[in-house]
Amino acid sequence: MRTRVQAVLLMFVVLAVAAFAVPLLLFTASDRTQEWALARSSDLDRFASLADQAAATGDTSALTAEARRYTQLYGEGLVVTDTRRRPLVETGGVRAGEPAVARLLDAALRNQTAHPSGALRPWSHGQRGFAEPAGSGTRVSGAVVLRASVGTAAHDIARRWAAVLAGTALVAVACTVLARAATGWVVSPLRRLDRAVGQLAAGLPPEQTRAGGPPELRQLATGFNRMAGTVTAALEQQRRLVADTSHQMRNPMAALRLRVDALDPHLPASAGRTYTAVTTELDRLETLLDDLLALAAAEHRAGELAVTDGPDVRCEVAAVVARERGRWEQVARRAGVRLTADDAPPPVVALCTDGELAQVADILLDNAIKYAGRGATVTLDCGTDGGWAVLTVTDDGPGLSPAELALATTRFWRSDANFATGATDTSDGMDETGATNTSDAMGMTGASGAADRTGAMNRTNTTKGTGLGLAIAEQLLVARGGRLELTLAHPNGLRARALLPRDRGGAR
Repeated sequence: MRTRVQAVLLMFVVLAVAAFAVPLLLFTASDRTQEWALARSSDLDRFASLADQAAATGDTSALTAEARRYTQLYGEGLVVTDTRRRPLVETGGVRAGEPAVARLLDAALRNQTAHPSGALRPWSHGQRGFAEPAGSGTRVSGAVVLRASVGTAAHDIARRWAAVLAGTALVAVACTVLARAATGWVVSPLRRLDRAVGQLAAGLPPEQTRAGGPPELRQLATGFNRMAGTVTAALEQQRRLVADTSHQMRNPMAALRLRVDALDPHLPASAGRTYTAVTTELDRLETLLDDLLALAAAEHRAGELAVTDGPDVRCEVAAVVARERGRWEQVARRAGVRLTADDAPPPVVALCTDGELAQVADILLDNAIKYAGRGATVTLDCGTDGGWAVLTVTDDGPGLSPAELALATTRFWRSDANFATGATDTSDGMDETGATNTSDAMGMTGASGAADRTGAMNRTNTTKGTGLGLAIAEQLLVARGGRLELTLAHPNGLRARALLPRDRGGAR
């Protein structure tokens, strides 16, 4: 904005200075040209008078002496003739027989005065011709032609123009300095306010906007600071409520699990079903707490990166795909799912950390293996799509309906349908294989409860999940300027694409 405002002001300054300087330059050139022409006309009048006297007396000595002194003094030649075109005086190399001089003599003998037209300029050079008849009234007794040099007059015009241009430049510089100062006075508070608005929009505490500039902007900054303080306090309270609640409930949950586990040996056989239901709900609550913390951390990270560039990070997508395939193969096998991946994926460099991409891949693979059903095939691959690095997880399970696709990334949303056929909890399988869960990939707690994906047949609601996994994955991608795309696979199944900006220097 500052550049645009300055450009407009500077354009106005240039036009205003030009509107003043151009007429002044033209006036100085015209004024000096007029001085030069008047001086030569005065000289012509004197020689015309001497020529008339010589014609009357027949004595040309005075005329000749004056003409030679004039040529020696000013370096300008002249010709004086009688009415029959006979030269009385020729000085400075000017001859009456020259075509240009002859035309001027003809005009003077017809009792016409000839002066050069047009104003001189600093680049003017050479000589200009003047002609005037000798005599009085309508009586013509001869003609005088003067060939005048324009060098001195052009030099004077150049000097005057230099002075005008120097003054114009000083005025332009002064106006530019004033324009920059005025622009900074108006725009700087707006830039600070814009930066604070960006921080507030990202959910981060904005810096206090220092009041400055015009009174209207100072009033606006003061009002924004009050509003920002209120909004920031409310957002921080909400964020701390989620994080503190999740954290503070860990100890009671751990104590509750210990007590429930301690009851197991003392329960009768008839209470086994109830005991299993209680431990299942405890598992779900622990997963929910972990996912709430992971989601809060992902949202906070997204807010930070929305207003700051963050560190310059890159990761090899193919390397992440290879590691994730190795970690999830045994889990998929135990769930009755076949996991495939390209053995030689193309080199793709994404602008994110390895941990962030690994966590997104964990969530998508956990979802696909959990809900595709036994006998399904899950494919993990990577590639590029224009300026994006793409990690894709595709399964050939029942998939989702178009209406469910629109809700799949909604927090806590779970479809009415989880597949009874082959819907398997993969979290235990990950622990047995020694692979870290999705929270470990980021150094955060609990992203293992991926959002649940369901289909259209044999539906129950027994598969574990919190409905937060895809929301966490989407926040992680958005934080790096990417996005999550969910589409139906052909002929059936679901395709999840994690798109991140790619480093064009690292992808060929």
